[in-house]
Amino acid sequence: MQKIWNKDLIRILISILLFILALFIKISPYHLILLILSYIIISYEIYWKAFKNIKKKEIFDENFLMILATIGAFFIGSYEEAVMVMLLFEIGEYFSDLAVENSKRSITKLMDLRSDTVNLKTEDKIEVVDIKKVKEKDIFVVKPGEKIPLDGIIIDGKSSVDTSSLTGESIPRTVRKEDQVLSGYVNKDSVLTIKATSVYETSTATRIIEMIENSNDKKTDTEKFITKFAKIYTPVVVLGAILLVIIPVLLGQEFELWFQRSLVFLVTSCPCALVISVPLSYFCGIGKSSQEGILIKGSTVLDQLNSLKTLVFDKTGTITEGVFEVTKITPIKLTEEELLEIAAYSEVYSTHPIAKSIQKKYQKKIDEKKITNYKEISGMGISCTYQNEKILIGNKKLMDQEKIKVKEIDSMGTVIYLSKNKEYQGYIEISDKVKKNSYRLTEELKALGDYHTIILSGDNEQIVKKVAKDVKIDDYYSSLLPIDKVEKIKELKKEGTLLFVGDGINDAPAMKTADIGVAMGGIGSDATIEASNMVLMRDNIVKIAEAIKIAKKTQNKVRFNISFALSVKFVILLLGIFGISTIWMAVFADVGVTFLAILNALLIMRK
Repeated sequence: MQKIWNKDLIRILISILLFILALFIKISPYHLILLILSYIIISYEIYWKAFKNIKKKEIFDENFLMILATIGAFFIGSYEEAVMVMLLFEIGEYFSDLAVENSKRSITKLMDLRSDTVNLKTEDKIEVVDIKKVKEKDIFVVKPGEKIPLDGIIIDGKSSVDTSSLTGESIPRTVRKEDQVLSGYVNKDSVLTIKATSVYETSTATRIIEMIENSNDKKTDTEKFITKFAKIYTPVVVLGAILLVIIPVLLGQEFELWFQRSLVFLVTSCPCALVISVPLSYFCGIGKSSQEGILIKGSTVLDQLNSLKTLVFDKTGTITEGVFEVTKITPIKLTEEELLEIAAYSEVYSTHPIAKSIQKKYQKKIDEKKITNYKEISGMGISCTYQNEKILIGNKKLMDQEKIKVKEIDSMGTVIYLSKNKEYQGYIEISDKVKKNSYRLTEELKALGDYHTIILSGDNEQIVKKVAKDVKIDDYYSSLLPIDKVEKIKELKKEGTLLFVGDGINDAPAMKTADIGVAMGGIGSDATIEASNMVLMRDNIVKIAEAIKIAKKTQNKVRFNISFALSVKFVILLLGIFGISTIWMAVFADVGVTFLAILNALLIMRK
């Protein structure tokens, strides 16, 4: 825990010192003066908070209850008890704040991702400029020990980078020319020259920080209930304490006896344990997820994970590696080299893994001026003009739509068909492989509960069927367009809470439709990450099972803290009505229970 020595701790220690002196100095009026000084020092912030809340017309809160209880104690001559109640309350609050700050650390350390300046490279010099002035394609330099300020492509240099702030991976990664790097990485060894692929507002670091800053805006039904409950509960408690004095006195009972019991009632009834521990439990759940490389956009996601019934996966880049290799080139009227060249030029602007595999196979430099009228046809392929000839490249659906006759190829890989001027020219086969983590995910899900797992893919049935069988996924749907995926998700949501995992821009609509959208952060598109509720920063799909475990643990802590706090308070209140509870028991029911609930919530963060 950091920054333990602060003004609150100093204030508590001074108050304790004065209280101890008062216990030893029994001479009047010094004894009373020391107790009053101790009380003023320890309680002035509570009075100030209560005053501010009264100005906002929020009279009844825990501060108001503590003031009422301690003034009452002074009124009946229980000076030591009055000071001690405030002392213990403030000590409890201090440890609560310290615990909250400690639980935030795994999240707020991500705020250090962002840089304020960039070493911008111009024609003749390197100039330090404000990060907000840098545009895409500007060239900047990152020295050893500096954070990479913007996403970009390395154009010169080789170094190792620390990616732990983004991915949680402690082992440095070696990067070299043409590798992509993200803002937030720390350059370890050598100077890197980088071409910016983002601006400040769209950089990975900025987007992550915005997700974290907004995560507390989406509160769960439990948190909303506790807030509303406290607003109604506190005035009811005050009324109950007043009646606890008035009714017995009207019946001829001793005023001082029942006044003291009403003070016990007030202190015991303080809702601190619920108001603090419930939001803290969810915050710890989000913090623990962050430690595991899972960014969760709000505590509502944790509740939804607990009611999860169906998990739906995109195939390429999610269940499979998304690292494709050209395994076969079959021309009809062209040579293999000519077919590959046209395909490579046609796919030059695409970021899809299939396009990258074709460009990698071609290896030659591409003159982009030869490509015009480029258009991506969602879920089908690409249309463009290459050397004044109209090219269509994509799946069989694209060929069927354009009424180009092709023979369907029976292959375990992905088949890309190509036509020139509406005349079929041949096909290219591309293969992908299943991620090792995909096998582990299905094993862990089976251990966690009875979940329905499904693949939705645009690939042909034979490929999708084999992947589903290998990974032991329950069902699959193939040859789907993005709009088909959306409709299928709407249908599947009738089973219960549905989670969808995807990585490409085509997955954004499906992700928005699902109850929980999960983006593969490292390779996922900006649109997908924006549409998601959860981002897996390490692209490790097993982390979905980890998120479910954290959600279950969080829910258990919330339920235990609520039942524990209410049970203890009920027992002490009942004993208080019969005169058995003391003011010290009341303090335990408030401060003690709050502190124990906080410690229980912090167990979520334990490794």
